[in-house]
Amino acid sequence: MAKTRELSKDTRNKIVDLHQAGKTESAIGKQLGVKKSTVGAIIRKWKTFKTTDNLPRSGAPRKISPRGVKMITRMVSKNPRTARGDLVNDLQRAGTKVTKATISNTLRRQGLKSCSARRVPLLKPVHVQARLKFAREHLNAPEEDWENVMWSDETKIELFGKNSTRRVWRRKNAELHPKNTIPTVKHGSGNIMLWGCFSAKGPGRLIHVKERMNGAMYRQILSENLLPSARALKMKRGWVFHHDNDPKHT
Repeated sequence: MAKTRELSKDTRNKIVDLHQAGKTESAIGKQLGVKKSTVGAIIRKWKTFKTTDNLPRSGAPRKISPRGVKMITRMVSKNPRTARGDLVNDLQRAGTKVTKATISNTLRRQGLKSCSARRVPLLKPVHVQARLKFAREHLNAPEEDWENVMWSDETKIELFGKNSTRRVWRRKNAELHPKNTIPTVKHGSGNIMLWGCFSAKGPGRLIHVKERMNGAMYRQILSENLLPSARALKMKRGWVFHHDNDPKHT
């Protein structure tokens, strides 16, 4: 959670003056635009220590200054794949020597956590808009409609770029932001091509495609595997077959 802004010394003194003048905590808060709980805390502190100044705090001081925290937070927000080692080096050049653990703890306090990057299809803007349009058009479709759909697609198990897990600094519920994902593709020198289908009732057949996929091969796969999958899943009469607009499909 972000740190709240500290009240000025003048405001703290005004709270004490108004309290001594007989004002209630609620009235003081409304007059100065300060939370009642904050007003009460300042009054209790004044009664105990006879001062509104900041008292010495327990524990070691933060190694990274507020300016340094802003710097590394800005860096990982701009490039979520920034490594902790790079942040350590940047701070060291600025005169602050810290460990990678300190970097992690500092960013975690700012709401940023190191997570594995999600792998998503590499889409052009036109594809994104088309998918969004489809989702909006079917947003209110009843659940029974989806239970009557057989979905089909093929994929090559291959990562576009470095074939390893990458980590990103991100906030909660930001896992699908483009900066926090790894785009994958279905072409190139991949390892294995698969075709499969599924419905709400479960998965259908999964087929290893050993040669280059084309329209003729796609039709053959459907003729040999789609209907058997629908029968095995006990699809109801009038079920719908759904695939994307890949040229091989159309």
